[in-house]
Amino acid sequence: MLKLDKLTRRFKDTVAVSSASLDIPDGQMVGIIGRSGAGKSTLLRLLNRLIDPSDGQILFGDNDIAQLRGRDLRAWRSDCAMIFQQFNLVGRLDVLTNVMTGRLFEMPGWRAMAQIFTAEERALAVQALDRLGMAHTALQRAETLSGGQQQRVAIARALAQQPRILLADEPIASLDPMNAKIVMDSLRSINREDGITVICNLHTLDTARDYCDRIIGMQDGRVVFDGTPEQLTLGMARDIYGAEAGEAFNEAATSTSLGARPAPARATA
Repeated sequence: MLKLDKLTRRFKDTVAVSSASLDIPDGQMVGIIGRSGAGKSTLLRLLNRLIDPSDGQILFGDNDIAQLRGRDLRAWRSDCAMIFQQFNLVGRLDVLTNVMTGRLFEMPGWRAMAQIFTAEERALAVQALDRLGMAHTALQRAETLSGGQQQRVAIARALAQQPRILLADEPIASLDPMNAKIVMDSLRSINREDGITVICNLHTLDTARDYCDRIIGMQDGRVVFDGTPEQLTLGMARDIYGAEAGEAFNEAATSTSLGARPAPARATA
């Protein structure tokens, strides 16, 4: 279980995340919603330790993640893979090499510097690409792919880390609806079939409701909602999103409660 205990991050006079306390069981798929600047991305970067907390704890098993340093921190970043909105691929490298970089955390320094990969690492990368329907692009330069294809390669790279937790920071924000569905279907499949915890920042409420078991709403750095999609009322959604509510969900498709709309059937393991 991943446990956040009064997790806080300050940037000078700004409190980006304020005393967040959450228990996230293994294997859950969690959607984090909120307007721009609510603290969603900062929260994920704290979990991955891309930034350090100002106060509070991040507990996973017997480890306080906030206190990890050196090799232990690198091991955590391998266990807690990150997918970014802008893909973060190396465009001049081929797709297969981009995916194999997911193994850098596990490699000796000299091999990582020289980018020397074993046959087993190559096989793992090909398997991850095949799972995302991208094996046929293995020898293409990453920059030749579409945005949706690049995001699937980024997910394959995260899978190559063999993580226990998968963090996705607005993974579909720059994608068209068809590619957004492919990416979200892939994340849900990984969650259901592998039992990997998925924590995903999402801009649209409908996507969070359709794909996630649990929704966490953030406002001004604070957790203001934590429950199932069915428990999130229309009034609460308006409180979370404020002036951006119209962009976050389709009011015409809702009635007095967002939970009244049936969710689509989900894939099973």
